Amino acid sequence: MSDAPANTFTPAPLDASKRTWLIASGCAGAVGAGFAAVPFVSSFQPSEKAKAAGAAVEVDISALKPGEKMTVEWRGKPVWILRRTPEMLASLKKTDSEVADPKSDRKAFPIPEYAKNEWRSIKEEYLVVVGICTHLGCSPVDRLQSGPQPSLPDNWEGGFFCPCHGSTFDLAGRVFKNKPAPDNLEVPPYMYLSDAKMLIGEDKKLKEIEAGHG
Repeated sequence: MSDAPANTFTPAPLDASKRTWLIASGCAGAVGAGFAAVPFVSSFQPSEKAKAAGAAVEVDISALKPGEKMTVEWRGKPVWILRRTPEMLASLKKTDSEVADPKSDRKAFPIPEYAKNEWRSIKEEYLVVVGICTHLGCSPVDRLQSGPQPSLPDNWEGGFFCPCHGSTFDLAGRVFKNKPAPDNLEVPPYMYLSDAKMLIGEDKKLKEIEAGHG
């Protein structure tokens, strides 16, 4: 008979997506109560098993008002959807010269062709990015309002701030110059199913590739 205790438990190893999510959540949580939590939306069509495997996620954006942001999960990562106001879009002209990679030319990870523009999106109004800092995987917080704020420059035009190491991103997810983060926030593949719905994790080019190998 074995001498091992009856209640011996061996924890299962974390997969890569869960580890990334824990790093991002833990870093944001360590900042303190001074930062407001971002609401998390759970309106996913695929099963949990399918999501873990990277299945595309259908999102209803019909209730998202100008100036508002929602967060959904794709491949274990938070994906932000920000509906930008005309004023937010106008601010991008002002930050063009201040960001390190204004047209997303860097190749750290694949960037869809439709994101290689000033607003980094298919439709100017809607920004879709992975909400994980490209430095060490922390989760930036919203600083959408313009103007002087703690830890930000007086000429702040609105965007996102990573409190872990001080990286800042504008309202297109573009990293400012001379910051720890080496790249802009990642733009995942996505496409519009209608004016009110989008599909995160799949775009027309991917569908064409899959059809060609079918």
